[in-house]
Amino acid sequence: MTKAATTKPAPPQPAPEGATAAFGIPAVTGGPVFPYDSVDRKIIALLQQDGRSSNAEIGRRLNLAEATVRRRINRLMESGTLRIVAVPSPHTVGLTLSAIIAIRCDLIRLHDIAETIASFTEVRYLGYSTGASDLMIEAFFSSHQHLLDFLTTKLASIEGVTRTETAIILKVAKFSFEWELPLELPLEQPNAG
Repeated sequence: MTKAATTKPAPPQPAPEGATAAFGIPAVTGGPVFPYDSVDRKIIALLQQDGRSSNAEIGRRLNLAEATVRRRINRLMESGTLRIVAVPSPHTVGLTLSAIIAIRCDLIRLHDIAETIASFTEVRYLGYSTGASDLMIEAFFSSHQHLLDFLTTKLASIEGVTRTETAIILKVAKFSFEWELPLELPLEQPNAG
């Protein structure tokens, strides 16, 4: 029996000196931030199903010692690969209106604008984007009036915001934190030439 050749993920390359990432996320370029293996991937998958699973329960399911599971989870958390958090369902606390908002900004103020918007309690997700918009956010609201106030009071008052475009989410067809991690980076294909 022969095994297929595999390559290990490239080690992360540090960002240029002085580069900082937004909102406390380490600035790293190229390759995965942390090399993980199939056991780490299985642990993460079980925690995605139930973040309250005990180390002992995960160990039983994977035929691992509880101490091994604990060490691996601690390593994954310390590296920033894994975070275990409680995520309330917005609709159960009265936030029944979800919107995706594209924001165009004066680029000279982009980082300040992003930090301000990230501080708003309505905002669940904020990302820098390419294309017609500079920032994209997902936010939750209790009513159409709440959304209107957010747009006309909070966003409109930020110096450097030049335009917004709002899309209201009518129905969520999928909302999941369960997505698979790649075990390895795809191999580069040599140029045929």
